[in-house]
Amino acid sequence: MKRKLSLLAFAMLGAVSTLHAQEETETKNPLIISGYAEVYYQYDFNNPENNTRPGFVYSHNRNNEVNLNLGFVKANYETEKLRANVALGVGTYMNSNYAAEPGVLKNIYEANVGVKISKNKNLWIDAGIMPSHIGFESAISKDCFTLTRSILADNSPYFESGAKISYSSDNGKWFVSGLVLNGWQRIQRVNGNSTVAFGHQLTYRPTEKITLNSSSFIGNDKPDNIKQMRYFHNLYGSFQISKKFALITGFDIGAEQKTKGSDQYNIWYSPVVIAKYSPTEKLSIAARGEYYSDEKGVMIATGTANGFKTFGYSVNADYWILPNLVWRTELKNLSSKDDIFINRDNELKTNNFMVVTSLAVSF
Repeated sequence: MKRKLSLLAFAMLGAVSTLHAQEETETKNPLIISGYAEVYYQYDFNNPENNTRPGFVYSHNRNNEVNLNLGFVKANYETEKLRANVALGVGTYMNSNYAAEPGVLKNIYEANVGVKISKNKNLWIDAGIMPSHIGFESAISKDCFTLTRSILADNSPYFESGAKISYSSDNGKWFVSGLVLNGWQRIQRVNGNSTVAFGHQLTYRPTEKITLNSSSFIGNDKPDNIKQMRYFHNLYGSFQISKKFALITGFDIGAEQKTKGSDQYNIWYSPVVIAKYSPTEKLSIAARGEYYSDEKGVMIATGTANGFKTFGYSVNADYWILPNLVWRTELKNLSSKDDIFINRDNELKTNNFMVVTSLAVSF
């Protein structure tokens, strides 16, 4: 009799535990509040008089001062069929990248809503202001291999506004999306522009250690009376070669009509390689090599004979003081074919060397 009672009690206890777990799942708060802040000090050895890095640098771009690169507070709401994000940001990154946006739009880091449109498949439609579908580097420095951004990242969209439909396979290996956008890193469309832009993203993860990605942009980012179609493609691969060693390779290429209706195009391109070595869980070292060629000044205008043709390399060391607090330091040099870098005496130089250090916290 005692054995029967024990079995009955055990069964009841199991049922209560299962019910409690179900209640916890059902009552889990769908709203999450998070935040991020990164402060930095940077010294450009050309020491420009306006204390600003060259015009093609849009992240960590203030010189010889302690400043905030990016700080934001984010609210994320997610259920089985609905997701939404709102984040308000401040910092030199926001000042630089949102300079063309009016009023309060300058401080909207992210604001979007998504609805799941399939009962059995992971198929979503999202609309609003979203992180860019292009590239492997984001505005959040702690999530990138290097402290500063590559030239190709700074000169392609960090954010976008519009709508997208996306699908993720059940096994998590494939992600595909199609996008309708307001322009090239735009919230508000350019005055006089009545055209929409389009994009795609295709990501393949054959294993947990390999990611291959293809992204594109097609559209006109100028008023209709000077319409110049732009075609852009980003390709990258991310490889976790071992527990301590990782590698990212990327290549951007773009073409824009020379004039409205022209069948001739100005081309720009940029390859980049970044290697990261992590001897311990708290310490990592990364090295980057890159080249950016924009002879006709589509993205980076110099007014020089050869346009913007620049090699870059950098080395950085990161130390995780706490699981959510990282200290990073980077040395970086850029070397151009023409004299395009201005020093304190308003002299033009072919080289630009700098050092930057930062503290980034997430919560």
